[in-house]
Amino acid sequence: MAKTGFCDSIPLLDLHKKVVEERRAPLRALANACGPKERWQPQEGESRGTYQKTEPEARWARRLPVSTDDGIIMGFHEDDSPSHSDGCMEEEAVLIYLHGLQGLYSLQALVPGMLRHETELAMETLGLIYDRSYAWDIFSDMMRSQLRFTFPNADLPRPFTYTTRAILVDWLIQVHEVFHFSEETLYLSVHLLNRCLHQIKVNTAKLQLLGVVCLFLAAKKEECLLPEVSELCFLMENGYSNRQLLRMERRVLTELKFELSHCSPLHFLLLSASIAHCSAKVVWMARYLLELSLLEGQCVVFLAAHLAGAALCLARRVLQEPPTPEGETAWCVASSIHVGSETTLLRIMFIQAGAAAQAQSRDTRATFLKYSTAGTMHVSSHPSLLSAPCLLGLPTAHT
Repeated sequence: MAKTGFCDSIPLLDLHKKVVEERRAPLRALANACGPKERWQPQEGESRGTYQKTEPEARWARRLPVSTDDGIIMGFHEDDSPSHSDGCMEEEAVLIYLHGLQGLYSLQALVPGMLRHETELAMETLGLIYDRSYAWDIFSDMMRSQLRFTFPNADLPRPFTYTTRAILVDWLIQVHEVFHFSEETLYLSVHLLNRCLHQIKVNTAKLQLLGVVCLFLAAKKEECLLPEVSELCFLMENGYSNRQLLRMERRVLTELKFELSHCSPLHFLLLSASIAHCSAKVVWMARYLLELSLLEGQCVVFLAAHLAGAALCLARRVLQEPPTPEGETAWCVASSIHVGSETTLLRIMFIQAGAAAQAQSRDTRATFLKYSTAGTMHVSSHPSLLSAPCLLGLPTAHT
């Protein structure tokens, strides 16, 4: 295809980086912002120049409810414990794992402030926040938003199969590369496609049109420059007219009720990798494994945090970099974000390991070729990926 004239994709999570140096004062609720005031209270035997502080009877702390259903951050609870000696009203966060994690480190065994501090630092490094005061609120919203659109099962409506879906997603990855879209656009488009396949009745003849419309809507939400409708039709070999594409777009928006927001698993991956101080090669390997999971239809039932956590765990096992005390401590904190049972993470790792071992021999090779370049450190060609299932105790598939 001829060059479209689009600019290079903007680096992920760098769209809202602060340009000016000045920092705005954060907005705070009255209960949280108003600390104890220093009042002069003369007593017997005191001179007029002396004063004392009045300790508050109760302080407010942001907590996590102990819930075995969702384990999501919500609500305020009154705390009658005395304030810290430093005078700062620190927020204690306690993440309770679903189904009781046993194999992974529990946050209860760590200092509660460590996760919050590292999360704030990571989000500021990634350019997700202007001020650290908002970091925990943003992270809380990320944890909640991943539960908005979940699928009870991975079954596809007839006559579609996992193979049909994988071929379509692989083709969308190629189109995504042609237009130099951001990674967020790719993950959002696949998410919209998954929802459409469960909510909209389409036949096989219009499946490609549905996929292009999902990519087009994701680009409208994430990109600055958009392709023309005629260009999208050209990529489909003019099998559909401009009018058909726009009609399908209206249908998708109506069925989805214009709800296009999605918390990408890539955000959780980059956040966890930053907290764990992972090397660049581990991050690229985890991104490769995470993108491979887009092709797997059985992965649609898992939460974004689970997918990101499994990809990062598997990348560490594949590369087997020499451990360091600092790195193990950082990983202990980062693993607390993976709100899911050990069984769930292992199931995802089995799927990703099998996909990575067979990626080179499959027809759907767009992701494999994408991560075989020097810019991605050739992670898809790493020899250990062929035996990745063996690292998890699975037999290696012979091709």
